[in-house]
Amino acid sequence: MGRSGERATVRLRASEPEEPPRYAPEWLRLREGADAAARAQELLEPLRNRLADPSARTGTLTVHDLGCGTGSMGRWLAPRLDGAQHWVLHDHDPYLLHFAAVGSPRAAADGSGVTVETRRGDVARLTPDALAGASLVTASALLDVLTREEVVTLADACAGAGCPALLTLSVAGRVELTPADPLDAEITEAFNAHQRRAGLLGPDAVTAACEAFAERGAGVRVHPSPWRLGPEEAALTEQWLRGWVGAAVEQRPELRDRAERYLRDRLAACAAGELRVVVHHSDLLALPRPTGGIS
Repeated sequence: MGRSGERATVRLRASEPEEPPRYAPEWLRLREGADAAARAQELLEPLRNRLADPSARTGTLTVHDLGCGTGSMGRWLAPRLDGAQHWVLHDHDPYLLHFAAVGSPRAAADGSGVTVETRRGDVARLTPDALAGASLVTASALLDVLTREEVVTLADACAGAGCPALLTLSVAGRVELTPADPLDAEITEAFNAHQRRAGLLGPDAVTAACEAFAERGAGVRVHPSPWRLGPEEAALTEQWLRGWVGAAVEQRPELRDRAERYLRDRLAACAAGELRVVVHHSDLLALPRPTGGIS
């Protein structure tokens, strides 16, 4: 708080005001290419159509990127939208906000300017005025680390602002590894249980978000957005494997001995260029009902 150029419009978690960052910039950079390739292009046309609607357009697009990390969503989306844009980057971690602001795009698809500001705070606890004037809310890999109550809060805020929401790369709870291993299913199950710890939604997030936005009158579209990792993504696959198996063992410590063997074999196959992984995600687009009774 108090850093020049930042202002808080969302509450910090009072219990841990100086909690360490959840995500390292190195991990976010490593996954950025896979994220960009995975995001559902099919959702862009209906989004562009809504944003181009004269009844919804008031000049510069104001885009709120929740949990922006190092800003990969803005780098992907801003150059795919026409018109002047102002991106409001939200994150708890001022270190990540710095990277996001410095690395933000400067031009829209039609060459119009793109500007940014940063806001530090807890994106899971939006205050009522946080999205005032928003044209669009975006997030990447956010929904699955929220609780049901926090998803409802997000849907309420978007409904109150009357703006669309493009929420990408939420885990779907399914992973495909080739070649297969007998332990794949057990690791997946333990990882999914870890994702649901402490009331977090994990693989249930997209279903909960669909319900929350639909209950508030929005039209909701969901499209697959899987990572497809092969030999060219070996560095990402290695780090993903370590985190995936580690979370599974944290959830079920009795897996440790078998999981160590499993991880060793998987890492060897990855290094040899023999492993392929599909990590399933889902992208969600929520479009509020147009005002004026137009359907």
